[in-house]
Amino acid sequence: MSLSAATEEDSSSSSSEIHLPAEIDWHMLDKSKFFFLGAALFSGVSFALYPMVVLKTRQQVSSSQYSCFNISSAIIRYEGLRGFYKGFGTSLMGTIPARALYMAALEVTKSNVGTGLIQLGFSDTTATAASNAAAGVTSAMAAQLVWTPIDVVSQRLMVQGCSSSSHSHSSMLRNLNSENYRNGIDAFRKILCADGARGFYRGFGISILTYAPSNAVWWTSYSMVHRVIWSAFGSKNSSNDSRAMVGVQGLSAVVASGVSAIVTMPLDTIKTRLQVLDAEENGRRSPLTFGQTVRNLVKEGGFLACYRGLGPRWASMSMSATTMITTYEFLKRLSAKSQDQFT
Repeated sequence: MSLSAATEEDSSSSSSEIHLPAEIDWHMLDKSKFFFLGAALFSGVSFALYPMVVLKTRQQVSSSQYSCFNISSAIIRYEGLRGFYKGFGTSLMGTIPARALYMAALEVTKSNVGTGLIQLGFSDTTATAASNAAAGVTSAMAAQLVWTPIDVVSQRLMVQGCSSSSHSHSSMLRNLNSENYRNGIDAFRKILCADGARGFYRGFGISILTYAPSNAVWWTSYSMVHRVIWSAFGSKNSSNDSRAMVGVQGLSAVVASGVSAIVTMPLDTIKTRLQVLDAEENGRRSPLTFGQTVRNLVKEGGFLACYRGLGPRWASMSMSATTMITTYEFLKRLSAKSQDQFT
């Protein structure tokens, strides 16, 4: 029995139940269409939001506090508009398999956990919140297996060239890996030669600690806020109104992104620095440790230094999440099998 079927039975027994839009479960999807259309749609989203990721990354690795305006001005002056898309090709190559793993793990977990909890007698609200939290954790862990190496390479490319542009520009970014990379393939080869396969998984542990709870918080917050807002809008009269549905999804995504960004920002900053910066001892460079990274942040600006880049990260997460959730729901409806294929 699917989660949607279980919730329909549960809701039919109570006239006061909130009538949320019908869920499209994993078994209802045409998988080939789902992954093909998903790759195309999310590639477009990644292109639109990539400059915000570059700004966030440069703020996080900066040794001092710089505004988005200052960093944007420096990029335009010394690197041109192409500076906002350094590492994009590498990032895009990893986005497709990482998204595929993410979406598959998300849907399978959400459907199975939700259905199981409903069958055990939990309420629809509890089952939805718990299944979304579990799905957020498993999908993040699955995606990080692919995404962490891509993240290491693309972030090295994002910050490359800053130290050679000018004195004022180089003061933003210190202790950067000094290797010069021509492109993503060259970066991959040089990281492999210098650090071995382990070099691609710098910060993997902290990535899991960042993205697993971040996804759990995001999906749980999203499901709860979505339910509250949909109820306030009058779900019984609006369940078939696509404009109302998109509006509620977008607003819920923004709120969930804010909660998730604030909760997990310190871990994200530490992760980024572990992946990009090096320590220098006796003229030799080596990867920073977790302890060194935390001490450097505290020395540079106390606890608030962990929140450098919060503005662009929140904006990026909000725009990405709003686009993602509306695109994702649209994608699921485009990819749904006809009724006679799954009945």
